[in-house]
Amino acid sequence: MNNGLFGNRNLFWLIVLATATAMASALYLQYVVGLVVCPLCLTQRVFFVAAGTIAFVAALHNPGHIGRRIYAFLGLLMTAGGIGFAGRHIWLQYLPPEEVPACGPSLEYMLETLPFAETFKVLLMGDGNCAETLWTLLGLSIPELAMAVFMFIASAFLALLMRK
Repeated sequence: MNNGLFGNRNLFWLIVLATATAMASALYLQYVVGLVVCPLCLTQRVFFVAAGTIAFVAALHNPGHIGRRIYAFLGLLMTAGGIGFAGRHIWLQYLPPEEVPACGPSLEYMLETLPFAETFKVLLMGDGNCAETLWTLLGLSIPELAMAVFMFIASAFLALLMRK
């Protein structure tokens, strides 16, 4: 099933389009709307870019059966990471206010003053800044929307992986 609208190459291009749209939306919210990027948002962006890059290379390469499965598996790993971080982000947003971790300094400040390991830990775990819901679309917060996009992308990678 390598031809047609839902052929392998087109599915990889669809994933590229989804990740590019997610990143364009994130950059719009950051630079046009003026939202501050929290550590978990930044981490999710890394997984979007990684999944999109894998799909882009796969679409250009147009691999055979084994190559398609390798690209799909790697892409699925990246989306699984994104789903995990989006899930943590959503969990933080639904915590009662008294259980929210303390807000940390900006990423720039942490990179300048803290050891990389400590900055990396904050990026992975999030902080109080991540618990704020600053913007919604159709009642969904940014990490909830990111989760939906990651699930869509994971479904496409899974379809590519499972094809005969």
